[in-house]
Amino acid sequence: MAMSKEEKAVRDALAKLEKDAAASDAAVARMNQATPVSSYEQARSQLSEIKDPKIRAAAEKAFAGVDRQTERLATEAAKSGLQVTPSGTLAPAASTLNAEQLAAQLAATQAASASAQAAEIARQQQAAEAERLRRAGQSAYDILFTEFNQYGLGSLIEPLKGLITSGASASELTLALRQTDAYKKRFAANAQRVASGLRALSEGEYIALEDGYQTIFRNYNVPSSFYSKDSMGRQEGFEKLIAGDVKVPELEQRVILGKEKLLNAPPQTRQAFRQFFPSISDDDILGYVLDPEKGLQDIKRKVAAAEIGGAAIGAGLATNLTRAEQLVGYGITGEAARQGYSNIASGLERGRQLSGIYQQSPYDLQTAEQEVFNLAGGTEAARERRKLTGLEKAEFGKQTGITSGALGRDRAGSF
Repeated sequence: MAMSKEEKAVRDALAKLEKDAAASDAAVARMNQATPVSSYEQARSQLSEIKDPKIRAAAEKAFAGVDRQTERLATEAAKSGLQVTPSGTLAPAASTLNAEQLAAQLAATQAASASAQAAEIARQQQAAEAERLRRAGQSAYDILFTEFNQYGLGSLIEPLKGLITSGASASELTLALRQTDAYKKRFAANAQRVASGLRALSEGEYIALEDGYQTIFRNYNVPSSFYSKDSMGRQEGFEKLIAGDVKVPELEQRVILGKEKLLNAPPQTRQAFRQFFPSISDDDILGYVLDPEKGLQDIKRKVAAAEIGGAAIGAGLATNLTRAEQLVGYGITGEAARQGYSNIASGLERGRQLSGIYQQSPYDLQTAEQEVFNLAGGTEAARERRKLTGLEKAEFGKQTGITSGALGRDRAGSF
């Protein structure tokens, strides 16, 4: 065992003692005697016999250092079941336990060691699982973020970062996303669709509809106020259309009816529309035709009635909503009405005059419409016209003012 600095100092002090002429021969003799105690203990017991104060102080200081070191060594050795012998070596500590107690102690030590190892393994496994979940969550987040970011909606996904460490799957992240207020606001029409018994659209379907609507509006120069976007890309003007399950082709029909058939129509058509439907102003027409609560077929009937009424007004004739809707029901189109009313206007007044002169059944606008538009009673109306023309020819021997050329079937609209 290597000699410590303190022990060396002690030995040096002892050497000086041997050379001290003032030291007694008895002290020197006792220091050199072989006794059962160690030379260290022997030297320590003779400190009081050292006469030189400085030498004695140095020796005492050295012994104190050795004591401290020995105490630390003994403490550390005890932790491992060892003890420091008087000679300064290490040896197993003496035990007062019997064989059964020693076996129990050994078993407890082994169990504690196994438990510590199991705990460490569990900790490592837990850390590995946490890392696996984090990686899985990050992957799912990245997939979802990429998908939404292509629509400019990446900011909707950012609040879900906190779910990454839980290892949430893409479907779990999507479900969590759809519960956020930002998502519900961006895709607000889906809640209305579900409430109406329709299925919610996927994000891709929803945005595709918005894009389709926007294309139609731009193609027909619909004011941008109908499809302006907010910072999240939300187009509030489209939400009612999406909630009402309006497809892009239907929207185009509605826009054509409002823009081309009414707002860009001849003045007489717009006049008839205002006359027939006074609650719908020119400024309200687009909003009216784009309202999914207003049935498309009902809008078509109103527009067709206005076109027929406009044709009559253009020919200088009077009409009303009831008669215009009847003609719509007979299948008369706006173009057929323009041709028919042009023919009627050229002979109607003379027909009225002749029916009065010859005291025949009145030849009025409805009679002329029956013949020209080939409606029920058209055959009788044609007979009345021919009778009047015959009476006029017989009396005056000249061309009548209500010839078949003016009100002939060949110029009538089709049923």
